[in-house]
Amino acid sequence: MTALGAEIEPAEIERLLGRAVLGPSPTERVVIAPFTGEPLYSLPMSGATEVLRAAALARQAQQGWAARSVRDRARIVLEFHDLVHKRRSTVLDIVQLETGKARRDAMEELLDVLVTARHYARDARRLLRPTRHRGVFPLMVGIQELHHPRGLVGVLAPWNYPLTLAVSDAIPALLAGNAVILKPDVQTTLTALWVIDLLIEAGVPAEVIPVVTGEGPVVGPLVIEEVDYVMFTGSTRVGREVARRCGERLIGNSMELGGKNAMIVRADAEIERAAEIAIRSAFANSGQLCISMERIYVHEQAYEAFTAAFVRRAGAMVMKPGVGWGADMGSLISTIHVDRVLAHITDATSRGARVLAGGRHRPDLGPCYVEPTILEGVTTDMVLCDEETFGPVVALYKVSSDEEAIAAANATSYGLNAAVLTRNHREGRRIAARLRAGTVNVNEGYAAAWGSSRAPMGGMGDSGVGRRHGAEGLLKYTEPQTVAHQRFLGFGAPFGWSDERWGETLAWAVGALKRLGLK
Repeated sequence: MTALGAEIEPAEIERLLGRAVLGPSPTERVVIAPFTGEPLYSLPMSGATEVLRAAALARQAQQGWAARSVRDRARIVLEFHDLVHKRRSTVLDIVQLETGKARRDAMEELLDVLVTARHYARDARRLLRPTRHRGVFPLMVGIQELHHPRGLVGVLAPWNYPLTLAVSDAIPALLAGNAVILKPDVQTTLTALWVIDLLIEAGVPAEVIPVVTGEGPVVGPLVIEEVDYVMFTGSTRVGREVARRCGERLIGNSMELGGKNAMIVRADAEIERAAEIAIRSAFANSGQLCISMERIYVHEQAYEAFTAAFVRRAGAMVMKPGVGWGADMGSLISTIHVDRVLAHITDATSRGARVLAGGRHRPDLGPCYVEPTILEGVTTDMVLCDEETFGPVVALYKVSSDEEAIAAANATSYGLNAAVLTRNHREGRRIAARLRAGTVNVNEGYAAAWGSSRAPMGGMGDSGVGRRHGAEGLLKYTEPQTVAHQRFLGFGAPFGWSDERWGETLAWAVGALKRLGLK
């Protein structure tokens, strides 16, 4: 299939679609290219039978996968890393075709997959090795902490970052010894199948990581019913439903949800650098990024200069359809999403907000293009003020102090990501510590925190539960087990001792441990 500069053979598409777990006569959905509005391919849809079969095969295969050494599983993930790196041009094409994003945004995804694979492959043995702890009474009690795989993990992945969110959560789950059943978004299934195909080529048994297709409201609940743990990325509204279903089954879950992320530009910020950071932070992936900036609070002393630089840079952004380099910002995912973004802009302007840059639909470029949009004068009665837009729209607010900026940034039910731009790094870190967000970047918008895989990433409040990255990003896929070894004596009173005498002896021993400084 040739489309806007990409060469993808129909036979290759059919082969990849064959990786999904499908029934004998599945229904199909036509996947549309956001760049053009034209059909890309027909996607066969899984149903209840296919999900049950995928889960059964995965559970059976998981036992053999878990029996392999962590070293062996890590070797496979490192081989996968090399395959992705070698074939990156192909997957960048596929990501662009399915999402309409600019190639530089697709490259961010690919880089994240490489960093995540390398990090967990090299850290898995350390994180999963048995750990010794001091027992309640040293010498008498020995403690060992083990980490067992949960079994079958369900990964429900969205469309906005279809490469990294299909596999970067699956990698630590696989390294921990689990099988993974993946349900990608219907719009971006081909990207998911491509990257899972490389995991299989690297050595992961195909049955260990089946892919099921279908609409989220239909197939998602079916997956949740069959797994032992759920990793979900998506909206807060759907996240609440996922949490409810997991709660009914008493299974764990981790969710990265929505955000209404705030950036603070201090009075001492370097204006041109701040404007460049703000452009990337607000308009990366056409704003379809849960950790992008939708609110910018600028100190009154810097407001005029920053606004001029920010507006100038936004107006200079290059938008052009097609696969390949050269675009600063790509398309939105669908005409439905275009309507939502334009509705937010219209609601704000009808109530008095002013458009400083952009604000227009650009059908001359493609059906799903909206200009990078900057607004000021946004007030609390506007939908744009509090509700996540998830598009290339950002609101500017003038503040008179750091305290006012901090209070305004925290005045939301969300708490995913935030940023502070300043020349004073100490003050930047001090302000960051007071912001209610799972990640805060000083002199960057999101890439510094997101790309640092050894540190946890996730949200507070309505932005989610749990964390990806860091130790928790792998250990959440395990069941910790404590093995306690009683070496001599016991907790019952020795022969001939009264309960009172034995109890007082134990109380004395506990007090002595405190005096010795032991925990």
